[in-house]
Amino acid sequence: MLKFRVLGPFEALDGDRVLDLGGRRQRSVIARLLTAQGRAVTADRLIEDLWPGEPPAQALATVQGYISRLRGAIEPGRAPRAPARVLVTAPPGYALRAATDQVDSWLFETIVKNSATGDPGEEWELLGRALDLWRGQALAEFADLPWAASEAERLDQLRLAAFERRADAALRLGRAAQTVPDLEAHAAGHPHREEAWRLLALALYRSGRQADALAALRRARAVLRDELGLDLNPTLQRLEADILGQAEHLSPRDPRDFRESRESGEERSRPVDLGPVTRLVIADDQALVRKGLRLVIESEPGLEVVGEAEDGEQAIAVAMRARPDVVLMDIGMPRLDGLAAARRLLAEAAPPRVIMLTTFGSDENLYAALRAGVSGFLLKTSAPEQLLEAIRVAAAGNALIDPAVTTRLIASFAERPASGVPGRLAGLAERELDLLRLLARGLSNAEIAGILHVTEDEVAARVEGILGALRLRDRTQAVVLAYESGLMSSHPS
Repeated sequence: MLKFRVLGPFEALDGDRVLDLGGRRQRSVIARLLTAQGRAVTADRLIEDLWPGEPPAQALATVQGYISRLRGAIEPGRAPRAPARVLVTAPPGYALRAATDQVDSWLFETIVKNSATGDPGEEWELLGRALDLWRGQALAEFADLPWAASEAERLDQLRLAAFERRADAALRLGRAAQTVPDLEAHAAGHPHREEAWRLLALALYRSGRQADALAALRRARAVLRDELGLDLNPTLQRLEADILGQAEHLSPRDPRDFRESRESGEERSRPVDLGPVTRLVIADDQALVRKGLRLVIESEPGLEVVGEAEDGEQAIAVAMRARPDVVLMDIGMPRLDGLAAARRLLAEAAPPRVIMLTTFGSDENLYAALRAGVSGFLLKTSAPEQLLEAIRVAAAGNALIDPAVTTRLIASFAERPASGVPGRLAGLAERELDLLRLLARGLSNAEIAGILHVTEDEVAARVEGILGALRLRDRTQAVVLAYESGLMSSHPS
């Protein structure tokens, strides 16, 4: 069977035989089409991606020659006039047609996306299978080409998230001590990933190493403060307090409990007096993802799933009918994508809070989602604790950006030259600018109150004052303005 391998040295195989795809630029045609995941890429786009900014005069003829030779290499037995079945013409360009299991990067992404089953043993096995597909850096041969660098980064972030989710599954299976060495190396290699520190601290604590667990969180705090100007996120702060207090819930749960609760289908018992219940709709085109999200949500008192949808149009209809407090919306869905669906929902009177979910959030999608007025932007591979925190924050009317996305925002704007106070913010006092900087870091009112030594009510009133002065609808627009205006780069502390 024909196979393409992207997750390591780039190659195509027919059975065990490595195919000769020609020189680097000709090979890059196949690689570029593979990144499109079966969708057509126009000839103009191919030319621009193969020769960024400087295509030769005969670029189109050259691409056509590449396509002809690649077809001969991939389908050597095809009759001269027979239509190509793999590298096909898809006006006004070309596409590569293959099954998911013929392309290692497609298979990896599919397994990861469908691995949230609620059974830690099953998740551990599936994610291990996905990670085993990696043989080295993705698309390294084409790293100097922008499209390849972007795709390699996306895949690598997904790989890191898959590693963390597998480690989380191992902890739920009671394998804390065995997981510690790998998590130590992971946190050291990726010190800005807060989920890495959470897992390491929890694994150390469950291995009977309370002091080492607290030391790991101190290391995390020092790295985030010194390199990014951030404090620990609320999840890590709560974990630190729980470790100090030896909280009972940190003890590992019997793995059989997960399987029994998943297979029984019985509704979990909840306390009678829950107070206000937050009603949610889950919108994702993958049934397994919806099931995994429902399992996490329904394990938390005070949360109720009132509807599901598998595309954007259905999400709008379900939300209009069920009137939820919060909608979890996958950004990439058929018929109508999640971003378009979110815009339509948020244009309604008394709209729900919307949290956008994605496998990996590009800067373009992040900004578009925040400008649309969503209350959060969360990676789909985030830990259950981060998902629940996002729901709580959104339901309270605040904004939450995934820590990994916050890190990317800071990195994206770190190179901007300091420009003083930008014009639109010039009317704000320095104390209001300081508060806006804290908002841009994704901090809650409670966290800001602790930093500024004021009450939460005073923080809330000052935030409302800033929004009114800047004519902004909500906190997410304030976050976008703080970064786009250069406020964060002009005051990096």
